[in-house]
Amino acid sequence: MKLFPIKTSFCLTLLCFFALNNTNAQEGQVILNQDRAIAELLDLKKEMNKDSNEYYKIQIYSGDRTGAQEAQKEFHLAFENWKSRLEYESPNFKIWVGNYRIKIEADRALRQIKQKFPGSFIFKPKKKS
Repeated sequence: MKLFPIKTSFCLTLLCFFALNNTNAQEGQVILNQDRAIAELLDLKKEMNKDSNEYYKIQIYSGDRTGAQEAQKEFHLAFENWKSRLEYESPNFKIWVGNYRIKIEADRALRQIKQKFPGSFIFKPKKKS
């Protein structure tokens, strides 16, 4: 087995050293130009959503059981993809729609629902203890 001559080994080592020494990673600086209103809106959103367990719902009916069942059936015919819930709060049966974390989402849904159910409104259910 023949070994490389010292000159060849030294030259290869020197060549590898310079090759590795001349490779540099790219460095740069990112400057983000953002309107101050965006930061203010994000802070406002955080403030509004402090309690993440609170949800907005829309009530479309309150009354007797038969009326509630009819309203629920009518709702599902008009809004096939949305779920509704029949709730009982003495002495009335109520139809609730949605589980919206942000009031803006509930407002958008309410605008559509009011075309069919004009007495609908947004509310936050009371926490059950």
